[in-house]
Amino acid sequence: MSSTVRPRAQEAPPAAGGGAGSAPGPAAGARPGGPAGSGLGHRLRRDRSLLLMTVPAVGLLGLFVYVPLIWTTVAFKDYDPFLAGLWASPWTGAENFSLLFSDSRFWDAAANTLAITFLQLTLFFPIPIALALLLNSLLSDRVRGAVQSVLYLPHFFSWVLVVTVFQQMLGGAGLLSQFLRERGHEGFDLMTDPAVFKFLVTAQLVWKDAGWGVIVFLAALAAVNPELYEAAAADGAGRLRRMWHVTLPALRPVIALLLVLRVGDSLTVGFEQILLQRDAVGPGASEVFDTYVWWVGIANGDYGVAAAGGLIKGVFSLVLVLLANKVAHLLGEQGVYRR
Repeated sequence: MSSTVRPRAQEAPPAAGGGAGSAPGPAAGARPGGPAGSGLGHRLRRDRSLLLMTVPAVGLLGLFVYVPLIWTTVAFKDYDPFLAGLWASPWTGAENFSLLFSDSRFWDAAANTLAITFLQLTLFFPIPIALALLLNSLLSDRVRGAVQSVLYLPHFFSWVLVVTVFQQMLGGAGLLSQFLRERGHEGFDLMTDPAVFKFLVTAQLVWKDAGWGVIVFLAALAAVNPELYEAAAADGAGRLRRMWHVTLPALRPVIALLLVLRVGDSLTVGFEQILLQRDAVGPGASEVFDTYVWWVGIANGDYGVAAAGGLIKGVFSLVLVLLANKVAHLLGEQGVYRR
């Protein structure tokens, strides 16, 4: 029985310029310019569990933040929620903005908002940084934890409770006023004094929310390598120089990020806090953007003018975020988003 000899398959000629040592070509199915499996579909399959976890948060964000943006069209309409509704209300163009700019109360609210914003940025923002540096210098972990808990506790208080505490301390019948009267001095009532109202609301904010900022900065300080302090001490740096050259540079990215976020939210100076004290000092000293929009829109039913005021506030807040983030980039920090 004769065996059949199969002919050998003809080998393909080598590519031009190739040889025995030439590199093999790209694998089948690999994307040019990147490794195999690095496409969008691969990343979606790889991260599908994480993406599914974000669906509830994205759904809530879209339902309560982006869907209501449809009602910003009220600023350009003669809106009547009871007769016409959103879609049937007639368009009025820029008439609501003309009415808004001709209202002196709007400009008073703008001036009060900017004044309170400036005070909160200059007086409130540095205090958590100073407290975090002070607590970080404490050697006893037990004392540090106790002080940190006491500072953070007011963050859980409602504004009703915060205003009540200040009323019992600084009001006309408060403890300090009674203490002065019992010793023959004249009492005072800071809660109804329009001249100190802006400083009062800033002090309330410091007492309530400074502890939250302390926790954020302490977390950033915990990530600092202790060897940096040892090296600085070995070079003869004292406590202040170590804080200036080691601690503050470690806090700079966090400070830049929180400052950008604070600037973006600066025009929202506390609706509930100020509304609770508005009648005590009068609208001339306490009216801000949010309370103006509330009184014009909800109390008086002029929804178009109120929506115009809210839209202007939103646009200016966006501009402030972009400017603050640009400044952070110029200082070499990332800010909210990268360049």
